[in-house]
Amino acid sequence: MNAPLHREMPAGLLDADRALSEVSAKWDSDILRQLTDYIAIPSKSPGFDKDWSANGYLDTVLRNAATWVEAQKIEGLKLEIVRLEGRTPVLFFEVPASGTDMKGTVLMYGHLDKQPEFTGWRNDLGPWTPKYENGLLYGRGGADDGYAVYASVAALQALKSQGAAHPRIVGLIETCEESGSYDLLPYVNALRHRLGEVELVICLDSGAGNYDQLWLTTSLRGLAGGTLKVEVLTEGIHSGDASGLVPSSFRIMRQVLDRLEDSATGRLLPASFHCEVPPDRLAQAQATAAILGDELFKRFPWAHADCGGSSTFTLPTTSDPVEALLNRTWRPALSVVGAEGFPAPKDAGNVLRPYTAFKLSLRLPPLVDAEKAVQELKALLEDNAPYQAKVTFDGGGGATGWNAPEITPWFEQALHTASRAHFGAPCGYIGQGGTIPLMNMLSAGFPTAQMMVCGVLGPKSNAHGPNEFLHVPYAKKLTAAVAEVIAALPVAHKAAQAEPATA
Repeated sequence: MNAPLHREMPAGLLDADRALSEVSAKWDSDILRQLTDYIAIPSKSPGFDKDWSANGYLDTVLRNAATWVEAQKIEGLKLEIVRLEGRTPVLFFEVPASGTDMKGTVLMYGHLDKQPEFTGWRNDLGPWTPKYENGLLYGRGGADDGYAVYASVAALQALKSQGAAHPRIVGLIETCEESGSYDLLPYVNALRHRLGEVELVICLDSGAGNYDQLWLTTSLRGLAGGTLKVEVLTEGIHSGDASGLVPSSFRIMRQVLDRLEDSATGRLLPASFHCEVPPDRLAQAQATAAILGDELFKRFPWAHADCGGSSTFTLPTTSDPVEALLNRTWRPALSVVGAEGFPAPKDAGNVLRPYTAFKLSLRLPPLVDAEKAVQELKALLEDNAPYQAKVTFDGGGGATGWNAPEITPWFEQALHTASRAHFGAPCGYIGQGGTIPLMNMLSAGFPTAQMMVCGVLGPKSNAHGPNEFLHVPYAKKLTAAVAEVIAALPVAHKAAQAEPATA
């Protein structure tokens, strides 16, 4: 059998300055305009737009991206919009290998669906009103991660421009990621024979610890979610008549949630929602903490209060940078992301409300099985309800997290070479608190593939929230770095083939 791809690779496979110059020109002359148009379209994920098919926004952004990709006239590129009955569509493209006889494939992934609007946008900004200011493109979805398909193709163009050898490349762009990618697995199965033997996955839907170097995502948390509802009455009753006799649905909600979370510390109580942090991830967290330090805390828009002429700010759960990284990547955490049954304060009369409903988002450590967690969550919350109230948990599904496979020497060196070439610093390693369901699917289907999971979601970029922005200078450098890493793969293959065969 052939030797594995473990040899170190030579640096400088591309002219880095030329690649960045060409990529930057493409961003300035074309991609920025494409993303500005994209942001203006409210292509919300199906979990937030039940009428997505009738509204047609997902189809529009997918067709626009497909039209742009085809207009690039890349030699040998074939593209199609694939549709399965009743599911959100995907964009699939493929480009044959050039200058190499290697059989493996590079898979480039992104998505074009978006989170909903949310509140709190700056007065001159909005989710669907793009604005380019000081190198930042504001608006929903540009960074998360509508830019991915455009950056992927621009990286491929950089390779073609320099005549660099590259393996077969396929692109898979979905429109269901922000809803948990529940439509994606059927497409992966349907397209499996066309994906080929994937050796490198490039996923541009992740984050960055800062804007000063390339960052490789080493893990992703899982997600278990659903709506918890507590009902005590069939209709609201005058609080003067009922309070003290009819138990408050909100108080029962607090009791039920106390089974799940220690409200004083935020620690999740069930042991099964925790896992051990692998030693290599702990070591990486320590190294990353040394790089980022207090910036881990400063990047959040903390609320503050004025006290006697001075301001006091909300404090983080920990001031230790290592613990901060572990808390947001390898430990479970509960967020209440929505509520129902509450009138707005200006409309709230003295009425004891009949029910309280919370939408829960439980982030799970990368090695915890999400399906089991959802089942346990339902049993824990519904069992033995206080006052025999009607307590129901409608699970919204879950997605198991991901821990990256062991990095190979060629891939590690390619990342550091690309980062130094375009940022002047080595590649950093960081776990992310978000969830990308595709990564587990691909790791299971292609266990030997290396995973370049990167992204532009750095400090204050605020995906999902108000004032989301795409850091364009960083995106340009990331695009060029992607081209550098792809160029290293055929060289790694050639070096491996030159080694003596092993049994």
